[in-house]
Amino acid sequence: MRQLILDTETTGLNARTGDRIIEIGCVELVNRRLTGSNLHFYVNPERDSDPGALAVHGLTTEFLRDKPKFAEIANDLRDFVQGADLIIHNAPFDIGFLDAEFALLGLPPFSSHCGEVIDTLVRAKAMFPGKRNSLDALCDRFGISNAHRTLHGALLDSELLAEVYLTMTRGQESLVIDMLGEASTSGGERAPRVALSSLELPVIVASEEEIAAHQAVLDGLDKAVKGASVWRIQPVPTADEQTA
Repeated sequence: MRQLILDTETTGLNARTGDRIIEIGCVELVNRRLTGSNLHFYVNPERDSDPGALAVHGLTTEFLRDKPKFAEIANDLRDFVQGADLIIHNAPFDIGFLDAEFALLGLPPFSSHCGEVIDTLVRAKAMFPGKRNSLDALCDRFGISNAHRTLHGALLDSELLAEVYLTMTRGQESLVIDMLGEASTSGGERAPRVALSSLELPVIVASEEEIAAHQAVLDGLDKAVKGASVWRIQPVPTADEQTA
C-alpha cells in the first residue's frame, strides 16, 4: 500500500483568479512506514504572492525567480504520484490548484493520476467536532513537536502531517496490517498477504475458582425465580466448542 502525504504552498487562495503553486512537498509511506523517498519542488509562479500568503510561507518573488516553472516539473510530479493514494489536509484546496496547473498545460487533471484522496481535515472534524483542527492544532493535540515550524513549508508540513495521520489512524490498525508493514517491500510493490489461518490467538480457560463462583451465581438465580433460570435452560457448550 503506497500513500503520499502531499502539501502545496501558493501565491494566494484562489486558482480560478490566477493564483499559482510555488512549492510542492510529498512524503512517501509504504505499508504505513516512512520510506525516505520524498519529492520536493520550489516553483516559479511567474507572478507575485499576495501579501497575506507571503506572510504565511515567506517565499519571495526574488527567491522563486530562478526556480523551474510548473511545466518543467509536471512530468516528474505525475510519475511520482502515479497510482498512489494521497493524504492531504484540506484536500480540495491542493487538488484544485494542482488540477488548475495541469489544465494550463492542456493535461488531464492531476487527480486522474492518483488513487484515493484522504482528507485529514475531514477526518479530524469527525474525530474532534467543534474543535480547532488545523495542522498546528492537531500537532498540539497529539503531542507532535512543531517548534521548528515558524513559517509554512510544503515539505515540512507534509512531514508533520505524516506523523499526525499515522497517530490519528493508529487505532484502526489490525494485526494483519502490522504484519504487512513489517514485510514491506521497496518500490511500491505489494507485500505478501498473510494467511489468517496462520494467526494463533490465545485461549484463556476459566479456573476452578471462577467456575465455582459462576455456579454459585446460577444457584442464586435459581433460588430467586424458584426454578431453573434461563441460564440453566440454555444448552451447555461442549469442551470442543469451548476451545474452538
